[in-house]
Amino acid sequence: MTEARARTIELVAFVAILVAAAVLRFVDLPTRGTWDADQGHDMLVLRDFVQRGVIPLLGPPTSIGDFHHGMLYYLLLAPAAAVSGVDPTAVTAWIALGGVVAVGVTGWLARSIGGPVAGVVAATLMAVSASAVEESTFIWNPNVIALSSSIALAAAWHAWQARRARWWIVAGAAAVVTMHCHVLGVTLTPVVAALLVADVRRRRAAGDRAGARAVLVSAGWWIVLLLLSYVPLAIHEWTSDASELRAAIAFLTGGGGPAAIPLPARVPIVGLRILGWPLAGLITSAPIETILASTLVVVVTVWRGWLVPRSDERTAVRWLALGLVWTVVALAVGAPSLATVVLGLPNDHYHAFADPIVFVLVGAGIASLVGVARASMSSDDRLSTVPASVRVAGFGLGAVVLLGLVGWNVTRQPPVVAPDGGWPAAQVAAARVLVAARGEPFALDSLPAVKPADALRFPVERLAPAAIVPAPASLGSGSHVDEAARVVLCDQLFHETIGSDCGGPAEDAYASSIFGQPVPPTFVVLRFEAAPGRWITVYRPTPAR
Repeated sequence: MTEARARTIELVAFVAILVAAAVLRFVDLPTRGTWDADQGHDMLVLRDFVQRGVIPLLGPPTSIGDFHHGMLYYLLLAPAAAVSGVDPTAVTAWIALGGVVAVGVTGWLARSIGGPVAGVVAATLMAVSASAVEESTFIWNPNVIALSSSIALAAAWHAWQARRARWWIVAGAAAVVTMHCHVLGVTLTPVVAALLVADVRRRRAAGDRAGARAVLVSAGWWIVLLLLSYVPLAIHEWTSDASELRAAIAFLTGGGGPAAIPLPARVPIVGLRILGWPLAGLITSAPIETILASTLVVVVTVWRGWLVPRSDERTAVRWLALGLVWTVVALAVGAPSLATVVLGLPNDHYHAFADPIVFVLVGAGIASLVGVARASMSSDDRLSTVPASVRVAGFGLGAVVLLGLVGWNVTRQPPVVAPDGGWPAAQVAAARVLVAARGEPFALDSLPAVKPADALRFPVERLAPAAIVPAPASLGSGSHVDEAARVVLCDQLFHETIGSDCGGPAEDAYASSIFGQPVPPTFVVLRFEAAPGRWITVYRPTPAR
């Protein structure tokens, strides 16, 4: 086969993979993504940003701790929000497009490490990965870090391999984006920085002082970009008595959250989640498959990183493998909550910055199995022909592993309609609330109080911008009656925190605490389950007219 024909076949394969990735992510996109408080909050911030000129100084709130992620997340989504009139489907489509681009970048990285077959395999695995598809189909800050991380890793490797120092600026900028989009993304920075340090040392050892200085200059620009990206945070800290810093210190000095599981047990659990999630999904849903997938990653990593002669591929595999080891240990220590899976909430997206590493390593391993069908390197580094039986076995094993992973993920794609109905269901719920309120302003509350009611607030304000008013101190008592209706959004997932069940008991107890007396039945004008376990109750202090 001529080189030109081989390149044409490779190009066609990559185009087909990207088309498949787009189909899996864009089909039925409006209904596939979950819609809850996080999505409502992000859309409210984007609305205020692009329509009212309110620049966000902070990113989304963290799930543990009282501090926030970085604000670059909102800058990334702002173009889609601006051109669409702050339409959640358009913003989700923007994230989905990023997921498709991440497939291409990850394939490019794998190709530069293990050759064309490695690139095609890694891109294929990421394109069909049920986990990667899920990450691309709803609005959430961790869902964009697979793209930024793949760019950071690919740019870093290109800077090393091609000896082009300016690519370190690209790698650094992408690492900064990863750090902003999720605080745990800071874990990626040492992985990229380690290869930069190795590049400086390599150039100095070769007597290339000018090249070493160029890399250091690029590192300096990386630091400049990092500092500039946190100027909004600095402004916030200056005007809020350093509330973010104090919250972060309190979180870290408190052990990084609850740590019921001892560290020695957390490490393997976190390791299985990081290695298995991109290939097999959530560990609690597929424990055996997760173990098998994780074992595959370890085996191919050891093989290609430590049992083959020195080469660029071995260097890259060792770099990425050590990056995974660092990630597992760092997250096991710094994010002990990852040792526990919370059913009903998004899981494992927190460490999506490691997903491209897993796909690349497996792609390189499968490509090497296929490569055995042609030749291998002997102990004296000379190309030697492999027996036919070994060639057939290597090709067959690689094909079985690839088809098994593809088949597993294709049959476990996210449902076409999210369990909570997604954004369309939220719009319907908002319309029902507005009808029950009879066009009059109402106050909006949430149970538990620590979870904002933004899942309902955004669709309501999108339909009727002035519908929601600040919550009054009481609904009314004695001779005085507050005429404003009150809407309570209750999430059954947190019933233990609330103290009673949603769907009546929790909401009525909350309303009674405001009234100072039991809630008359006539006060409840509407109660319905907007999504599984998510109840909405509309109270009016006077009988509906």
